[in-house]
Amino acid sequence: MSTQTATQAKGAAPPGQFRRLPMHWLGVVPFAAFVLLFLILPTMKIVIGAFQTPDGGFTLANVSGLFTSSILAAYWISIKISFTSAILGCLIGFAMAAAVVLGGLPRAIRGPLLTFSGVASNFAGVPLAFAFLATLGPVGLVTVFLRSELGIDLRLLGFNILSFWGLTITYLFFQIPLMILIITPALDGLKREWREAASILGATNAQYWRLVAFPILLPSLLGTLALLFANAFGAVATAIALTGSSLNIVPILLFAQIRGDVLGDPHLGYALAFGMIVVTGIANAIYIWLRARSERWLK
Repeated sequence: MSTQTATQAKGAAPPGQFRRLPMHWLGVVPFAAFVLLFLILPTMKIVIGAFQTPDGGFTLANVSGLFTSSILAAYWISIKISFTSAILGCLIGFAMAAAVVLGGLPRAIRGPLLTFSGVASNFAGVPLAFAFLATLGPVGLVTVFLRSELGIDLRLLGFNILSFWGLTITYLFFQIPLMILIITPALDGLKREWREAASILGATNAQYWRLVAFPILLPSLLGTLALLFANAFGAVATAIALTGSSLNIVPILLFAQIRGDVLGDPHLGYALAFGMIVVTGIANAIYIWLRARSERWLK
């Protein structure tokens, strides 16, 4: 067999001709273009801008500005809100998913719950902020009802929708459904044989969960916690629409720096965004690593 025939038999292009891209790759082109234009290039712009002066020179002043007391306080508040909403979202979402998958709830509830979770996990921004203001705001539906009908004044009790707990409760609207969507396949992966084997060996239900199910689910739970933390930490539109400038968190501080005010510093805004990318990137990396560990058990 000649060299040319052997080359063609291996699928290589003849000399002087370009190898054609298989047609099935064309379906990936719109996605690749979308990721390039709206994820990779903007991220590169932020990272480069964080180390630039207004005239285009290199500087570390923008990044060092992140360590001022006011910016560190904003990061700390953002981390606390994100971690609190992630913890509460994991606990409540896990309880709901376990009740549907492993509990005695009717199977007919599972479909509507997962459908609603798929919608609610993506419901954020101005519509979500308006919904909570209309419900739990100073003249919201629930606030007025509790005050007029039951004599309970949420303001006197210290609750304010434009506060730490107000924003945390608002975030739970998409944190809980996201937890349900992610943890449900992990609960489905718990094999019935494991429970039967534990029962045959004399283990109680509590011992089964403590010694078998929980260690298997732990990587999924910790990974989902990291993902929910990143999800809340990167939520910008909801925080700005709900609290405005009344709460000093990183997304609001970032918005103030890049919106063009006289005192605004776009490159400090780039540094703030770069810091958010680092925090969310670490959280997502932890999620991916733990998710890979959990999938080895649940296959």
